[in-house]
Amino acid sequence: MTLRLTQGRLHHGNGVHALQGVDLHIGAGEQVAIIGPSGAGKSSLLNVLATAVQPSGGELDVLGERAWQLSAGQRQRLRARIGLVHQAPPLPPRQRVVTAVLAGKLGQWSLARSLVSLLRPLDVAGARAALAKLDLGDKLFSQCQQLSGGQLQRVGIARVLYQAPEVLLADEPVSAMDPVLAGHTLSVLSRHAREHRVTLVASLHAVELALAHFPRIIGLREGRILFDCPAAEVDRDRLDALYANEQLQSPPTVVPPLTVQIPRC
Repeated sequence: MTLRLTQGRLHHGNGVHALQGVDLHIGAGEQVAIIGPSGAGKSSLLNVLATAVQPSGGELDVLGERAWQLSAGQRQRLRARIGLVHQAPPLPPRQRVVTAVLAGKLGQWSLARSLVSLLRPLDVAGARAALAKLDLGDKLFSQCQQLSGGQLQRVGIARVLYQAPEVLLADEPVSAMDPVLAGHTLSVLSRHAREHRVTLVASLHAVELALAHFPRIIGLREGRILFDCPAAEVDRDRLDALYANEQLQSPPTVVPPLTVQIPRC
């Protein structure tokens, strides 16, 4: 298993239980979407899987390693094999796009090489190739502050593609994009994962995008897994239960209408 979380729990200091006894096994090369209402714990789960946050309880195995039994240095080397795409990428406004993309390798480069690349990009061709996959090749030397929210999200994705991790975790990676661009971007991620046998896990608000691009769907609600099944088995009853709200008679609008064609595995 590439990712194994056993009885994973995450409690915040304010008394919020973000994850409550989550059991999750994801194999090498799998592509999985996590869906659920706001506050369900999707971002918390991805941060735990990325070893960015230590769980309050349970065991986490990543790429054959017990992540929180490693030394700090060993865990840092493990993180270099994990790519995390943020919903709002932490990109300095004045940083050039080429530098932002090349930062994907900082965990793998020596300190000297990393410092030199910050001053003078060492692999312009590599950064351009990653950006071209996302139709951003012409933004190579732009400053991040000159880009739209959707473009910044694609720069964050290009950085992780350039990193070439074994595990790619994406937290709402297309939330600032229109539906057509979002679909295209998810297709790029999916194709990259297939071609390089990368394990891909993404949280998505748009259920229709999850069903269209991912063969396995996990429904998360109140920090617990409500269902974990093939996309073809995600029916209206499962979605109604996942998005049920005490004040609402029907799920939120993020749930696709019955006319959406659910893909077959």
